[in-house]
Amino acid sequence: MAKTFSVLEKNILKAKGLTEAQVKKLSKAGIAGRDDFKTVGDAATLTQLVSGLDTAVASAVLAWARGEGTTDVGGLGRVVVESSDSVYCVHCKTKQPKDYSSGDLCVSCGKQAEPILSCFWCASSGPGRFCRQCGAEFIATSELDLGIHLKREGLPKDDIPKKLKAMGAAEKDVLWGRIRKSRG
Repeated sequence: MAKTFSVLEKNILKAKGLTEAQVKKLSKAGIAGRDDFKTVGDAATLTQLVSGLDTAVASAVLAWARGEGTTDVGGLGRVVVESSDSVYCVHCKTKQPKDYSSGDLCVSCGKQAEPILSCFWCASSGPGRFCRQCGAEFIATSELDLGIHLKREGLPKDDIPKKLKAMGAAEKDVLWGRIRKSRG
C-alpha cells in the first residue's frame, strides 16, 4: 500500500494554508508524509514542486514538518542549546561543520558563510555582525565610504548603521555627492 497523508496531516496542511488541490499536488510530487518534507529542504523548493503555492505558506508547512516551535519547556517555548562556537551561514542559515574557519564557503549554498567585512570606525576587518576591535556594527561594503564620511561629520559610532539603514536611495545619492565633492 502506498504511503499517503493521514487525515490529521491533511487537515494540518489545510490549516497552514494549502488547498485540497495543493495537497494532491504534494502527493503527485512524491511527498506523502511529514518526513518527506525533510528531503524537500526549503520553501523555495516546495514552491517549485507545487505550482501556485505562496512562499509564506510553504515556510509555515516546512516549519510544522520540522516541528519548529512545538517543544515547550517550562512555558519558555522551544529551547535550543548550542555550543558558543557554532557558526551559521548568513545567507541560508545552515549550521557549519566544526572544522569551519572564517572565510570558508557554506557547505549548503556555497556562498561565503561569514563574510569578512571592514569596519567604518577603526578600519579593522573580520567576520560577524560587529567589529571585534571597537564593537561597531558592520555595514555593507558598498556603504563603507558613506559610513566613513558620516564618522568624519561627527555622528556617533552606534548611530551610523541605523542612519544608513533608514536612509533612502535619494538621500544616499546626496551623501555620495558630498563625498565626491570633498575628494575633488
